[in-house]
Amino acid sequence: MGMDNAIRRGHPITFGLIIVFSIIELAISAWLTSRFNSHHNYSSVTERDRVRYVLFCCTWTILFSALYLILFLHSATGSVLTSVASHFVFLAFTWLLWVAAAASVTQMIGGGLNCKTQEIFVYCGQLNALEGFAWLIWILLTFLLIVVLIRGISAARRGDGYGGSLVV
Repeated sequence: MGMDNAIRRGHPITFGLIIVFSIIELAISAWLTSRFNSHHNYSSVTERDRVRYVLFCCTWTILFSALYLILFLHSATGSVLTSVASHFVFLAFTWLLWVAAAASVTQMIGGGLNCKTQEIFVYCGQLNALEGFAWLIWILLTFLLIVVLIRGISAARRGDGYGGSLVV
């Protein structure tokens, strides 16, 4: 029963953290997108497009993480949408979105910017924050994906199949 209590407590906390960090990332990417649209001061079209992609990832993550959080709080057991398989599909797809977002931003700025020496990017600090929060969200999603895989394996061994709930 110890693992079930940990899931009941940890699921809302972890999904809440993902939502909070995604909102922060949304604010940064929306601000950058607004500046790029009004001033056209991006260093390249790929910079503009990658920031827009991060904006999409944030919106996706906030919307669906909030949905999964509400469904989990409403009915942790018995729902198809709160099953291990459903969580795995959502988290795996979202993980792929975020690894692409974080890697593309990292590649764009060369792994990190020293704002005192660089002269290419106009919004140096914001781009560094965009990269940092993207990797932070990816790390949280990786942790959740591992926990869901462990719960899926235990549900399959228990005889519930992969459609079993995260908690018993």
